[in-house]
Amino acid sequence: MAILLEEEGIYDRCRIYATDLSELVLHRAKLATYPLTAVQRYTENYHRAGGTRDFSSYYTADQEHALIHERLRRNVVFSLHNLASDGSFNEFHLICCRNVLIYFDRETQERLFEKFYSALAPDGFLVLGKVETLLGAARTRFVAVDGRERVFRPL
Repeated sequence: MAILLEEEGIYDRCRIYATDLSELVLHRAKLATYPLTAVQRYTENYHRAGGTRDFSSYYTADQEHALIHERLRRNVVFSLHNLASDGSFNEFHLICCRNVLIYFDRETQERLFEKFYSALAPDGFLVLGKVETLLGAARTRFVAVDGRERVFRPL
């Protein structure tokens, strides 16, 4: 996300909230270090998605790992957050909740859609995982921008 915002020239005006229920997952994410074997795959995905620069300009590498440059980490806030029980802490222009809802029962999923709806700016976007779908009242509160890619906007 930081790379996309950087390439669009708006990263300096953005804040990315990276949340998870697990302190271990957040700790790993804060390190911003990835095995080079994974970075090769990320590079291919980056170019396939239309990346405009040399992907290696976003990290430094040693023999085994790549470290994402600090300039791409400075606007990222890492925080513990339980989707099921914690409330929203901001108004958001983009909520990416990919492949998370599948771990909750239908009732909890419907509550989460209400939280997302309340937390999104009127011109915001909600992005779900490939197998996730809107449920309950969310079907009438969101409209698909790109149904195949699971991108929605609040009505």
